[in-house]
Amino acid sequence: MNLTDFFSKYPKVALGFSGGVDSSYLAYAAKQSGANLLAIYYHSEFQPEFELDDAKRFCQMYHIPLKIIEGSILTEHSVISNPTDRCYYCKKRIFGEISNLALQSGFSVLLDGTNASDEVSDRPGMKALTELSVLSPLRICGLTKEEIRRLSKEAGLFTWNKPAYACLATRIPTGQKITDELLKSVEHCEMLLFQMGFHDFRVRSRDYGALLQVTAEEYSLAEQKIEEIRRAFSPYFSQVLLDTTTR
Repeated sequence: MNLTDFFSKYPKVALGFSGGVDSSYLAYAAKQSGANLLAIYYHSEFQPEFELDDAKRFCQMYHIPLKIIEGSILTEHSVISNPTDRCYYCKKRIFGEISNLALQSGFSVLLDGTNASDEVSDRPGMKALTELSVLSPLRICGLTKEEIRRLSKEAGLFTWNKPAYACLATRIPTGQKITDELLKSVEHCEMLLFQMGFHDFRVRSRDYGALLQVTAEEYSLAEQKIEEIRRAFSPYFSQVLLDTTTR
C-alpha cells in the first residue's frame, strides 16, 4: 500500500499534528490525495512555542483546517512522576483528547505520524496509540525517516530538514519529577542555543545542573561558545557541562 492507496481507503481523516517532519509530510500527502483532512494540535507544557508556530504556518500554507487543544499534562500524576513508561500515560491522555475532538468534529479515523524507522519496542507511547485505534500511514506504507525527508524536500516543504525534536519531558531523567519551572528552563535554554546558531541539540536536566548534547558537526562550535553558553544559562542552571559523546 502507498499513501494514495491509503487515502483512497480512508478519504476522511483527522491527524494528531505536531508540525514536525513526519506529520507535516503526512498532512501534505493527504491533501495531495484529495482527502478530507482535519489537523489537531495538542498544545501543552511539553511543546515549545516554535512547534506550535510551525504547525500554524504549515496549515496556513497548505490550507489545512487546524484545531488546537489547549491542555495541561502537569495535572496527570502518572506523567509528572516520570516513570519509565511515562510516554504511555502521556500519549494516552493527549490522543484521548484528540480522538474526542475528532469524533465531535465528525472524523472517526484518527492518524499519527509514526514512520517505519520508529522502533515500536522502544516506545511505550505506541501501546497507547494501538489501544486508541490510531493508524500510522507512514509506517503502514513503509516510509522511513530518510525517505520522508527526501519526499518533503522534493515537495518543497519547509519542514523537510527540521531536526527531530522530542517533547521537553524527554530532557528530564526518569524518576525526577517534571515541573513547569523545569520545563520552562529547558525551553528557554534551547531557544538561546537556536539564537547562537545551533541546530540539533538537547539540554538535559541533571542533578548538578544541565548537560548539553550536540552533534559532531556542531561540537567545535559548542566548545568555542561554552563560556557564553554558561553565562546565558546561569539564570536557569547553576552548572553546565558539555557532553563529549555527540548526538
